[in-house]
Amino acid sequence: MAVKIRLRRMGKKKAPFYRIVVADSRFPRDGRFIEEIGYYNPLTDPAEIKIDEEAAKKWIGNGAQPTDTVRDLLKKQGII
Repeated sequence: MAVKIRLRRMGKKKAPFYRIVVADSRFPRDGRFIEEIGYYNPLTDPAEIKIDEEAAKKWIGNGAQPTDTVRDLLKKQGII
């Protein structure tokens, strides 16, 4: 099972809001997920990012691969 840390799009049309989730890579983008570890709101100035640091480190330690966007968010938060 390939596990990814990725964004799940929420919100309405033209007003995106993202939840950072851990999901099996075979599941759809907005489908089933294993655990929610944070959120990202790009519409505020500055962008609002909240990530559970312990959960993110635990999943990365267990082999979960963050997507490129999530990796950038984790770097901004100082988690990786």
